[in-house]
Amino acid sequence: MDGSKRSAHANAYFTGFCSSKHRHILKRLASAFLMSLLGFAVLGWLSTQAWFYTGLGVAPNMLIANDALALVLFLIALPLFTGFLGPLFAQISRQHEFEADHYAIDKTNAGDLASALLKLYQDNASTLTPDPLYVKFYYSHPPASERLGRMQMTAAT
Repeated sequence: MDGSKRSAHANAYFTGFCSSKHRHILKRLASAFLMSLLGFAVLGWLSTQAWFYTGLGVAPNMLIANDALALVLFLIALPLFTGFLGPLFAQISRQHEFEADHYAIDKTNAGDLASALLKLYQDNASTLTPDPLYVKFYYSHPPASERLGRMQMTAAT
């Protein structure tokens, strides 16, 4: 996987299955599966509810299937009801990054890892100390200052 081909940003990427890197991939796949299953169950139920359509300004014929219409309306309304999940998923992603950093420190030199991380942030012109509230809502990766601080603490122990 070469993330830098799809982006102008430099990217460090490593992954592993099973016992490597705390099973993050398996956890993410399982949560995506469960969320998809839940979403389709809710969509199936809503597609039979007249109030769902009329509440969004559509007068459907409930005597026939409205699957395509229900899907479009569901996708339009979904962000209003799932927006609060963004900070939660960002926190989980940041926690996975800390775990990956800890794993990398166990396998290599912490100073080299910190140097490479700083270079990535500098090459991408990322701020090293962003606003903490903004980080909680939008950052899937921890700020460099937090990652470097944890690396120093981990390396010292």
